[in-house]
Amino acid sequence: MNIAIEPASVEDAAEILELQRRAYRSEAEIYGDDTIKPLTQTLDSVREQFATQLFLKAAARGRIIGSVRACRRDGRVEIGKLIVDPEYQGRGIGTRLMQEIESRFAGETFVLFTGHKSERNLRLYRKLGYAPFGEKQVSANLRLVYLRKDRSASPVDGARPDGGQSHGP
Repeated sequence: MNIAIEPASVEDAAEILELQRRAYRSEAEIYGDDTIKPLTQTLDSVREQFATQLFLKAAARGRIIGSVRACRRDGRVEIGKLIVDPEYQGRGIGTRLMQEIESRFAGETFVLFTGHKSERNLRLYRKLGYAPFGEKQVSANLRLVYLRKDRSASPVDGARPDGGQSHGP
């Protein structure tokens, strides 16, 4: 399957929000909370974020199957809402989106967060060179784990600094 990763536009906001809600349902189940922010975010809010954040999308067969967003803030790049359609998870799309968003901000320090019970997310981020640096309790069931990748961090095995994928044994 041919998957294109490219910048998204505000015209993609509705499709990205719909995908976001599908992708975050599993997170809501992990924490027993269907009021988590990614599920309650409004379309207007997503559209507003296009003014300050770079959105990337992964598209296949004419539909968006993944997305990630990032912005510079306080001397670092904050990455948020890495999402992949549940039907396409486990195929490297999240890794490709992360590599591409990082390549758009080369030489920067990256920060992101995920829930403490989100083992699949934590595994991915650690594989990509992110390390935990703090936590914040946001509800009785949810503690956010903050992760950082410093500009000096070496790329993950098999990844090139330019965000491409090497094809070795």
